[in-house]
Amino acid sequence: MKITKLSILILLLTISCTKTEEIEREIIIDGPMFTKAVASVASIGESGVVGTVHFEAVESGVSVKAELSGLKEGLHGFHIHQYGDCTASDGTSAGGHFNPEEADHSGPESMMRHMGDMGNITADASGNATIDYVDDTININMIVGRGIIVHAGEDDYKVT
Repeated sequence: MKITKLSILILLLTISCTKTEEIEREIIIDGPMFTKAVASVASIGESGVVGTVHFEAVESGVSVKAELSGLKEGLHGFHIHQYGDCTASDGTSAGGHFNPEEADHSGPESMMRHMGDMGNITADASGNATIDYVDDTININMIVGRGIIVHAGEDDYKVT
């Protein structure tokens, strides 16, 4: 059996970015892979956005739970992006939405969408936002090392 150490989940946000805390895990390549992943969120620039995003494999897909604060009131696009790189001050180093199936851009309720489409997250008047849903398109093992972006504005689900 091969055993390897992998760093778990470096996630980032356009208006905030995860801290580069690396958690090393031993996994057996021929056995079960990741069943949980957690991202600690830190702001980019002076946005003040902080929080945590949890992913956990469940029978019907992947449970996605996030608690964020420091956002402007309203809707914010919430996506998994191609790269786990938050070196660019505007988050563009994360690349586009993660789309391994080359599917159309759409919301999480759509039957056909790319894996990175998690819709919008809503911040209240105090700048707090939570989300708690089960996603049947996300595969935890495919998102480890990718970026999560919380956009400054709403996702209109249109292809650009």
